[in-house]
Amino acid sequence: MNMTPEQESKLARAQEILGYTFKDVQYLLSAITHPSATEGRAVKFSYERLEFLGDSILGALVANEAFHRFPDLDEGGLTRIKVALVSGASLSEVADKLGFADVIVFGSSETGTGRRGLHSALENVYEAVVAALYLDGGVDVAGAFVDRTLIPKMSLDLAREPENPKSALQEKLQEGGITPTYKLVETQGPPHDRTFVAQVYAGDKGLAQGVGRTKKEAESQAAKSTLARLSEFFGIGLSDEQVAEKAAEKAARAEEKAATKAARAEERARKKSERDAAKRKQD
Repeated sequence: MNMTPEQESKLARAQEILGYTFKDVQYLLSAITHPSATEGRAVKFSYERLEFLGDSILGALVANEAFHRFPDLDEGGLTRIKVALVSGASLSEVADKLGFADVIVFGSSETGTGRRGLHSALENVYEAVVAALYLDGGVDVAGAFVDRTLIPKMSLDLAREPENPKSALQEKLQEGGITPTYKLVETQGPPHDRTFVAQVYAGDKGLAQGVGRTKKEAESQAAKSTLARLSEFFGIGLSDEQVAEKAAEKAARAEEKAATKAARAEERARKKSERDAAKRKQD
């Protein structure tokens, strides 16, 4: 198999990160290859097919671990743990920390774009790597990788996260008469590998943003981030003393801003007066 120097270098680095030497390196090379680098070639040479297989294997491994670790959890709680761990945001974060961003082989169509679809690519590569490890070394090898990199994020707290963050946020905000809305603020990456950025709004006030491979996932991530920051945005969950403290801080900032604005206006008026006086003197 002929490889470019870039492919050889990134393949070596990927195996170093994984701590595993492939018997068939084509599995790993495909797993770290972005579709933009295989235009005109068979789909098997990029991570697309491996991503499909890895998604199923990963789901089974995470579900099995959650099932045995938390024997008292019902189906809903186990599902929430699984959904949270295998979400795009979770996988891309883990892949980024592992250093996968440095081993992805991109095509020329990505050159100069700043690799705007990197978030999506990291998620896809993680799933594809799970599949590659499974095909080359079996379920134990794939499971060891997932145990080392993803399972440490598993906790009982994830079972309490809402399955539908948008519904949970709407329910929470409507207690105060607020109905959240969502707006797509950015679309990243090439047509075949889109990443979407959505933002939650309360009226015209922008709240948290979320990123996802679909608009729906981006909105869900935005809602999830907003739920985690309700106290920051609205003071929800704070004691009366904390609310008063935040209100005082806000008032102080407003007062300082008003004073600064007044001082600037006074300075502009003074300079104008000086210019007018100088002009009259010249006349």
